[in-house]
Amino acid sequence: MPILGTFIVPHPPLIVSEIGRGQQNKIQKTIDAYKQVAQLIANMKPDTIIFTTPHSDSYADYFHISSGKTASGSFKDFGAPQVNFTVNYADDLTQIISSLATAAGIPAGTLGERNKTLDHGTMVPLYFINQAYQNYNIVRISLSGLPLLSHYQMGKCIASAVQRADRKVVLVASGDLSHKLTLDGPYGFAKEGEQFDKQVTQAISIGDFTRLLSFDADFCEAAAECGLKSFVIMAGSLDGKEVKPKLISYEGPFGVGYAVAVFEVIGDDDSHRYDLIYEKQESKRIKEVKSHEDYYVSLARQSLEHYIKTKKRMHRPDNLSEELTTKKAGVFVSIKKDGSLRGCIGTIMPTTDCIADEIIRNAVSSGTADPRFEPIRENEISRLEISVDVLSEAKPIKSVFELDVKRYGVIVRFKDRCGLLLPNLDGVTTVEDQVKIALQKGGISAKEKYTMERFEVVRHK
Repeated sequence: MPILGTFIVPHPPLIVSEIGRGQQNKIQKTIDAYKQVAQLIANMKPDTIIFTTPHSDSYADYFHISSGKTASGSFKDFGAPQVNFTVNYADDLTQIISSLATAAGIPAGTLGERNKTLDHGTMVPLYFINQAYQNYNIVRISLSGLPLLSHYQMGKCIASAVQRADRKVVLVASGDLSHKLTLDGPYGFAKEGEQFDKQVTQAISIGDFTRLLSFDADFCEAAAECGLKSFVIMAGSLDGKEVKPKLISYEGPFGVGYAVAVFEVIGDDDSHRYDLIYEKQESKRIKEVKSHEDYYVSLARQSLEHYIKTKKRMHRPDNLSEELTTKKAGVFVSIKKDGSLRGCIGTIMPTTDCIADEIIRNAVSSGTADPRFEPIRENEISRLEISVDVLSEAKPIKSVFELDVKRYGVIVRFKDRCGLLLPNLDGVTTVEDQVKIALQKGGISAKEKYTMERFEVVRHK
């Protein structure tokens, strides 16, 4: 049996009356929409409700699925311990999802549970659903640091598992939108916040799941969103289906965007393979990007592709410009795939005979030795987007007033520790943030007597 329907809901704890104590009245549209969702679920009478949540145990490269027979939780951390929940897990469905995901090459399963307690991303929806419907079990799935496309493919595995289990299931995608909608909100304001919410709600309202897959990771970070990957898992669970989308409500009075939507499954539609549509569009876009790459980026791409295919480092080509072969500089090579960072390694100071050799060396390191990621595989090459940053000589500065977040990168040093942040990065809007992130990268405390240097960058794409 296919999934009966899916829902997008937010999870602000203050929407719970025992927590909000009157503040919840400021998001009455969301409350009313939540009650509609709860009644729709009650009408469907599911045996199992699958929750995807940003606030369960999460990992950079793994989808964690909660396991066991039961779990409990309460809103004690939000001042309402009397509001509590105990759920029964559909452990057999959990195991089927894990098995199918593993077979599809998607890292997912029940390992690594650090906290068995229910999270508020799950409990807020439970609060409303339980008022209209009970006697069901649940599956709870966390998000991961993997790209959006991996989340869509995880959704496809969920749908296959539901079909195999032959039970009545609905999926609830828990997640807020931007947290940076207003200056007086708890997270401040960013222009990307309003842009993000507008684009997501437009896509939701017409069921344009290809658009959900196309968001750039830096843009999402600047918008400070939390729910997109949850929504994309939901979209993947509807792969190949004809759905009737309805955006029930959207509002953001506290500086955080809250959307409520329902997607009713009304049949099959083989043209709605949104991951395939996205991959085709992305392949065309990357081909266009590659056609306009300058010789710095082209050299980085040649070096990385040569190493991945031969496991040998490429020799410097003979036909390079004098600038590449006679000048020395530090170089950073950044690699993205499907809008997400896939590797970034560089050198502050030159370590080779020329810029060309620096690019050749650092391109390989970025693609195969960045400790945050697995080495890039040959089947990923066609989907990579590369940029090369050539650094000027760093010069000491005495205060943050000599920095400009758009123009200068910063290096912080204390004893044998060092942290660097490039200039003009999405989501980094103040020099204070720039220095703070550089200190974190270098493992340096803000209380330590660190020194600072600034440098300029020529960015090649």
